[in-house]
Amino acid sequence: MSIGEVLAELRAEFPDTTISKLRFLEAEGLVEPRRTAAGYRKYSWDDVARLRFVLSAQRDQYLPLRVIREQLASRDAAPLRLVSVGTAPEGDSRLSREQLVERSGLDEVTLAEVERLGLLAPIAPGRYDADALAVATAVAGLAAFGLEPRHLRAYRAAADREVGLFAQLVAPLARQNDPAARARAGQTADDLVRLSQQLHAALVRAGLREALGR
Repeated sequence: MSIGEVLAELRAEFPDTTISKLRFLEAEGLVEPRRTAAGYRKYSWDDVARLRFVLSAQRDQYLPLRVIREQLASRDAAPLRLVSVGTAPEGDSRLSREQLVERSGLDEVTLAEVERLGLLAPIAPGRYDADALAVATAVAGLAAFGLEPRHLRAYRAAADREVGLFAQLVAPLARQNDPAARARAGQTADDLVRLSQQLHAALVRAGLREALGR
């Protein structure tokens, strides 16, 4: 996309964004669109997602660019990256069962229980993706506080309800033959997941404050 097309894509969510702002973020090294032979900027959907991350962090969390740059560097350095709807996992995000156990901290018995409860599933016999690792790591972390897999079944039910709701929004784009529409489907799915996580975290924090009388 050209810088003007990117601006049009972002304006609905970030109405104060300008071309000068996009150029400034590039000058600060927060996004690096490729250049054509004639010197024109060309942005990918990954670039747009990166800009959304930066603009959201500034608007919603009031983070300075230095902190945002550090967060982006940490995200870029992560060995596993979640992929958008409709794309295949990257090669290094496929894990064997032994690797999943080692990286997540789950033991074999607990992993088997997590699979039985439907909290995660292999993408192929004995092979797991980045989402499975994220689930397994979270389950292991919660187990340290005494929460067992059986306590987490409500998460699966809630996730299934969200999948059904979000799929109605994303499916019409994903079914189109236009590559740009399919890319927007992936971006929309990512945005819905991010907003859902924000809502869930805020509701839990508010509920805990009330429960603890804080």
